[in-house]
Amino acid sequence: MEAEVIVVGAGAAGLAAARSLAERGARVVLLEARDRIGGRVWSHQGARGGIATELGAEFIHGAAPRTMALLREAGAASIDLGAESWRLGSGGTLVRDDEDFVEAARILERSRSLPADESVDAYLRRYDGDADLARRIAAARAFVEGFEAADPANASVHAIADELLSGVDSQSTRPLGGYAPVLAALQRACGAAGVDVRLSSVVQTCAWRRGHVSVDVLAPSGDVQTIRAKAAIVSVPAGVLAHRGDDGELVFEPDLPPSKREALSKIAMGHVVKIALWFRTAFWERLEDGKYRDAAFFRIGQTPVATAWTQVPVRSELLVAWTGGPAAESLGKLSPDERIERALVALSAAFGAGSVRGEFESGLTHDWSEDRFSRGAYSYVKTGGEHARKMLAEPVDEALFFAGEATSLTNGGGTVNGALESGERVAREAARVVFG
Repeated sequence: MEAEVIVVGAGAAGLAAARSLAERGARVVLLEARDRIGGRVWSHQGARGGIATELGAEFIHGAAPRTMALLREAGAASIDLGAESWRLGSGGTLVRDDEDFVEAARILERSRSLPADESVDAYLRRYDGDADLARRIAAARAFVEGFEAADPANASVHAIADELLSGVDSQSTRPLGGYAPVLAALQRACGAAGVDVRLSSVVQTCAWRRGHVSVDVLAPSGDVQTIRAKAAIVSVPAGVLAHRGDDGELVFEPDLPPSKREALSKIAMGHVVKIALWFRTAFWERLEDGKYRDAAFFRIGQTPVATAWTQVPVRSELLVAWTGGPAAESLGKLSPDERIERALVALSAAFGAGSVRGEFESGLTHDWSEDRFSRGAYSYVKTGGEHARKMLAEPVDEALFFAGEATSLTNGGGTVNGALESGERVAREAARVVFG
């Protein structure tokens, strides 16, 4: 055998799994389809002030012990987000409102008293006609679509309530300098442990049986190579696992068992379009005699771009525009230039066209749903999918092991920390097979 374990996917989960196994003494080959590591963590280092433009994961959710440990290992740190939030009011002006998140959480947490799961949409419709709660219901819907990147029509209200009650969403920080140092620390550790990392290597077929795995890989040269091992760790996103087409995607021989397909049918990939906008100056800090100088979030509402955020407490000329959920699907169909234009139009409505247009310099954007190696931004559980993440995480015949944020068993779905924890979990599981 050429390896003892093949790891498919060099995102946070795959890197963590490869490192952990190699440090135990296993021979590991790590295969990544992209020409870079990181998966849905994608940092572009900015030329000004050392600010990274994060087109993928940007925040740290909850206590995130594995993420924090890696930050320390990388010699980096996390910083708190700014507390100020502004929303576009009915009169078309920005008003201070720091309670949107809290109000949404309170409404959704109540759903845990329901005897049976239902969709977020069905649950929120229970409050139709209650004028006193109308704004809270709107905030809850916006939270599910924006923060969870989920479709209220099929998202499990119980799953979202469980996540809120776990505390993983109760606080958010960000890595100072972005996620690049964290991924670089993982990559260095993999190298030091002897992991054979192969980029631009697309796994086309994974044939498996107990004690033996064989993968066919489209190499950068264009040749198809076969690699054999005792076991494989599959850390590709759930959207890739669920996709069944004839366009050269990952195929399992034999197919994954029905329990896996059932789990995947109850896990959806949320849609996200993220647009990073660089301006000549942080013009918003000067508007209205500095009213927005310490603003962290601007909730723009029903425009094509729902939210924008600054880098506060770090001072920067970067604004990040964000749309999640169903609204991101139509926005994602546009070209990058058209998406950037829509973001500028939305911000102009909030700040004034003169300020936005006159200060704009450049933009970057990425649609994760159209990315064939992601097929969505991050996962959420659909109605009735209470056990879906656990089912997806279960090994198959001591040959296939599954990692990634979608398999998080600690309410870390959709987070980097959930991916890291899942990678370390499957490394322990695979080690028992490799070493007996």
